[in-house]
Amino acid sequence: MLDRLTHALRTDHPDRPAVLRHTRLGTVRPVIRRGELADLADGYAAALHAHGLGPGDTVGVAVRPGPRALAVMLAAHRLGLRIAVLDPTAGPDVLAARLTLARPDLVLADAAAQAVAGWAGPLARRADLALPRLTALGPVATLGRRLPGCAPHLRPAGATPPARPDGGPETDAVIVFTSGTTARPRAVVHTRDGLAAGLRTVADLVDPRPGTVVLGGTFFVLVPALAAGAAVVLPARRPAALGRQLARLDPAHTYLTPPQLRAALAAGARFTGRVWTGSAPADAALLRRVKQSGAHQAWSVYALTELFPAAAVEEADKSAHDGDGDLVGAPLPGVRARIATGGELLLTGPGARHRYLGEDPDPWVRTGDRAALTPDGRIVLAGRLKDMVLRRAENIYPGLYEPALHLPGVELAVLVGVPAGDGDERLVALVQPAPGTDPRRLREALRRPLDRMAAARPDAVLFGEVPLAGRSRKPDRAAAAAHCARELDR
Repeated sequence: MLDRLTHALRTDHPDRPAVLRHTRLGTVRPVIRRGELADLADGYAAALHAHGLGPGDTVGVAVRPGPRALAVMLAAHRLGLRIAVLDPTAGPDVLAARLTLARPDLVLADAAAQAVAGWAGPLARRADLALPRLTALGPVATLGRRLPGCAPHLRPAGATPPARPDGGPETDAVIVFTSGTTARPRAVVHTRDGLAAGLRTVADLVDPRPGTVVLGGTFFVLVPALAAGAAVVLPARRPAALGRQLARLDPAHTYLTPPQLRAALAAGARFTGRVWTGSAPADAALLRRVKQSGAHQAWSVYALTELFPAAAVEEADKSAHDGDGDLVGAPLPGVRARIATGGELLLTGPGARHRYLGEDPDPWVRTGDRAALTPDGRIVLAGRLKDMVLRRAENIYPGLYEPALHLPGVELAVLVGVPAGDGDERLVALVQPAPGTDPRRLREALRRPLDRMAAARPDAVLFGEVPLAGRSRKPDRAAAAAHCARELDR
């Protein structure tokens, strides 16, 4: 798919807009044209090659979604590099641990990411953004506009990019971090072949058409849409602006998370064409509201970092399901599902991750979701097995952040999810002070580690006894969540 995109950008209407933007005055303007995007990718490939990077090297990328991020991905593909995706919402301690595992040969960051890691850190933390000092993680280069204090600029070079290296389908393409702890981070590794299979599945499912407009910002939106000849618009962050985009552009396909959909609907947005949502549970009621607001179809996509996408279901089928659990649809072509002992859903397919970094390959992905299969093979979810909190479409793994709460004066601390409605959760820290600890001083001491949690910062911090269970007397997370829910309801 990446090869197809690179070819299509040059040969299929290179003068047409690739990425559009919608100004405050309502004007639609191109951010970059198809041929310009191909030139940018070639320029970055030549620059990275001149930087001494070659097959098997790792490049960390802390760049906002858009043309530059996509151009870097295409350049890395051309050179046989692998990309380590850096999430500025993970918090500096977690990100530093992850990069120690990935060991990037170069970190590419835009000016905004470097500001978050430096002078703008206190302001950025208000937006749940935090990065460690990037220069402490390896060599850094600035992508895009360079501001004072930024690392040297990686300028697209005019030299001819090197020929594609001979790399097999099992060559690593992307590293995306998920669960684990700061001591033992866990990273999903997708190969070139697996990444291509996932992109083909998205293209076959969505079927974008040449000359149409697609609204969405993720890599799995940009590549299939641009390869098919469609133009892409990055969604506005503010619901009112997003509503104006939808009204002005009349997109054939719209990709938004459930929280984005709810905010847009609350702002009175009207939809067109087919709407796709994922990254968090989307119930039938939400999908119906989207269709009542003008969409021809409304789809919920079940996907994991380890396998994207796995299943999909349209509102009509989801609404018709009258059994227990959450119907997420039939496995997409090539995806196979089975239920393990204990009810856990296992998935495999061409687009599944190759392995976790530092671990042996395993074709079956353990989803951590409890599920059942209907007689016709559709997947019905029945809750989660693993310790994970899903808040605002973000997966938060307590094991990554709980160690930071264990300060002097803390006997025990856990992070738990409390239902907040619409399939979302509130993240709550339950902290058990050690005997004789002053609660006011402890709450003040917790302020710094809480600030460093970035997007995993709890919605509430409660002091109390952490319930224990079992012979090993481990924290009883279910009981802790129930206790927190009762306390918050008071």
